[in-house]
Amino acid sequence: MEDLFKKIISHCKEYGFIFPSSEIYDGLSAVYDYGQIGTLLKNNLRDYWWRSMTQINENIVGIDSAIFMHPKIWKASGHVDAFHDPMIDNKDSKKRYRADELIEDYLSKINEKIEKEILKAQKKFGNSFNIDLFLQTNLKVKEYKEKYDSIKERLKQALNNNDLKELKNIIEEEKICCPVSGTCNWTDVRQFNLMFSTQLGPTSDEADLIYLRPETAQGIFVNFLNVYKTGRMKIPFGIAQVGKAFRNEIVARQFIFRMREFEQMEMQFFVKPGEEKKWFKYWKEQRMLWHKTFGLDDKFYRYHDHEKLAHYANAATDIEFLFPFGYKELEGIHSRTDFDLSSHQNYSGKKMSYFDPDTQESYIPYVIETSIGLDRLFLAIICGTYKEEKLEDGSIREILSLPDFIAPIQVAVFPLVKRDGMPEKALEIFEMLQPYFYTFYDEKDSIGRRYRRMDAIGTPYCITIDQETLTHNTVTIRNRDTMIQDRVAIDNIINYLQNKLCISNKLKIIQQNARMALQSL
Repeated sequence: MEDLFKKIISHCKEYGFIFPSSEIYDGLSAVYDYGQIGTLLKNNLRDYWWRSMTQINENIVGIDSAIFMHPKIWKASGHVDAFHDPMIDNKDSKKRYRADELIEDYLSKINEKIEKEILKAQKKFGNSFNIDLFLQTNLKVKEYKEKYDSIKERLKQALNNNDLKELKNIIEEEKICCPVSGTCNWTDVRQFNLMFSTQLGPTSDEADLIYLRPETAQGIFVNFLNVYKTGRMKIPFGIAQVGKAFRNEIVARQFIFRMREFEQMEMQFFVKPGEEKKWFKYWKEQRMLWHKTFGLDDKFYRYHDHEKLAHYANAATDIEFLFPFGYKELEGIHSRTDFDLSSHQNYSGKKMSYFDPDTQESYIPYVIETSIGLDRLFLAIICGTYKEEKLEDGSIREILSLPDFIAPIQVAVFPLVKRDGMPEKALEIFEMLQPYFYTFYDEKDSIGRRYRRMDAIGTPYCITIDQETLTHNTVTIRNRDTMIQDRVAIDNIINYLQNKLCISNKLKIIQQNARMALQSL
């Protein structure tokens, strides 16, 4: 899986998806630039999320708040006092880690040992294998399980109590080593604030300390009254936003999975107090259904319900994705109670209440949050669709089986050869398609090599102009995944492609899922 991830990273650079930022100056740690192909894919993913939220749901609207915000906002939200991660350094390798992640990685290794014992037993006993009985009676598995549960509970208590000494005790007692040096020569654990600070003002003497926002949600909360009043919104309603966020991560790793500058897609859904649990369940299910519209195998997705809740939440779950480095958070769904609006009311002195015309009462709404990183979604889609196929001639075909409706280049146009009027006809068809689709034209190299390049960037359809085109006004349209070619009349190309590339089909599915779920509330 590590080799697969390295291939994916290399593939992203080679084909113009993602480049290391400032590469000619040896790069900048955990900062990346999207290339010409990657930008198109990222835009398509962003647009799909935005339309799924604001176009399909008549009670969800979108805003675009500023990155710079009043510093009191971050005091009210708890970020100034509580937005910390426990940091530890290895004295030999000089590498820095999050203490809780070191312990979580260690727990994962224990869990892997349990799974290996289960697989061995399954092979040994076959159809007669009883997994529940095995877990209860196998001494080695019981020992692993007891150790896992004990360490997990200690970690949970240490994080809840902000007990940095206990975190180091766990690391030392379990002899958790630095992955680089292999030693257990650790510093003490200390807190590290993740916010980037800067100054706002003409001179350093007069400047105010402000922060680059670590999340986009607070821009929604401080605009709650503006949207509620100007939009004549009625609860329940949502406010969506897409924007940049910044976190000075202790360890930014795993390519674009964890970066210091990233893009969030968030929606805060305001509900009546007491109804938050049913709406939490609704959005938990709807968001999973949304991810599955990409057509990836169900094995890539799972829920992870939080045991340790954030200070603002009374329920939380993650939708996790199976990356090459394991299941990791892709999207978070949180029931944030009325913490944010109440806190901003206390700090600002402005009433953040909603007047309910049906009950003739005022109250501060509760909030259900859906939050997904656009960069993580990008990486998930690449990881879930990248594959290598061995062809009949023994060659290897690299392919991104991207869903057609988000493909960065939707159709490519090729003349079979650079003569006999084929390039001229190909350019005519290329220009015909440009207003409808992201279209690419290429006449270099053999037709086979051109197909391979398009397969590698996920282009679902390739149109080839050949001799028959010149005599019968038809072209071949090749399907990326099956490599089957259909013969299509030139006048019918646009209809043929629109039926296959239309995003509306996916939006209809999302709309139907939402309507069915709302009826059962």
